[in-house]
Amino acid sequence: MRPIWKGSISFGLVNIPISLYPATKSETLKFSFLRKSDQSRINNRRVAEADGKEVPWDEIVRGYEYEKGKFVIIKDEDFARVDVEATQTVDIHEFVELEEIDPMFFAKPYFMEPAKGGAKAYALLRDVLSDSGKVGISRVVIKTREHLAAVKAYKNVLVLELMHFADELASYSGLTLPNEVKTSKKELEMAQQLVASMTSAWDPKSYKDEYREALMDVIERKIAAGGKEPKGARKNARAAKPTNVIDLMEVLRKSLQNKGGNPKTKKSAKQKAAPAKARKKAA
Repeated sequence: MRPIWKGSISFGLVNIPISLYPATKSETLKFSFLRKSDQSRINNRRVAEADGKEVPWDEIVRGYEYEKGKFVIIKDEDFARVDVEATQTVDIHEFVELEEIDPMFFAKPYFMEPAKGGAKAYALLRDVLSDSGKVGISRVVIKTREHLAAVKAYKNVLVLELMHFADELASYSGLTLPNEVKTSKKELEMAQQLVASMTSAWDPKSYKDEYREALMDVIERKIAAGGKEPKGARKNARAAKPTNVIDLMEVLRKSLQNKGGNPKTKKSAKQKAAPAKARKKAA
C-alpha cells in the first residue's frame, strides 16, 4: 500500500516524521453507461446549456453563482491568492478530551506510520494519548486543501481523522421532531425491556453490506448465463410498515414475546451473540 502523503506530526518542539495511509476502503460497485445495441461505452460530453454545442477544455472556466443566473469568473490566480501553504506538517494546536468532541465532527480516518527516526517519539505520543483519553487537534494540508483534524490513538497505531469545521454541520432545528410527545411509564418500561433483550456484545464482523452481496449475486448469475436474465433471482424484500401510535403497546408486547420475554432470564451476551441476519429475523 502506497502512502498518500508524507510529512510530520508537530507539537511543541517535538517533530515526528510519518506517512499517511487510508484507514477505510470503498466497496462501492462501479458501472459504465453503454449503448444497448452493441455495449459501446457512452462518454460524457461538455455541452453548453445556451446552444447545446460541445465546449473544448481550453474554453472552460470556473464560475461562482452569486445570484440566480449571475456568475463571477474565478481564475487560477484567484485560487493562488488564497492557497494555503503546504507545510507537510500535522501541526497540533491543542489537546482536548476525546469525549468532549461530538462524533458528528469526525469524517475520515487515516493511519499514520512512523518514518525512519520517528519510532520512539511516535510511540510516546501514541501511549500518552491512549493513557490520557485525549486527542490532538490540528490543521493539515492534503492535496491543496486545509483540513481540521484530530490525532488519535487507536490500539497500536496513531490515526489522523479529518474533521468537519463547525459551519459544515447542518442544523436540525427546521425538522419536525416529537419533542412534546409524552410516553407512558408502561410504554417506556416495555421499550427498555425490549432494548435489554436485544442487547449483545458488539461484533462488527457480523454485519455485511447485504445489498452489495445481493447485487453481486445478480451480476455473477448474469455472467454465468451469458448476459441473459438469470433464473431464480432473489425477490425484493418488503419494506416494514411504520408502527401506528394506537398499536404501539401491542407491537412492544409481541416484540418482547418474540425475543423471549423477561430480559432477566435471557442468555449471556456471549451465548446470545448471533449473525446480523438472525437478529434481524428475530426482531
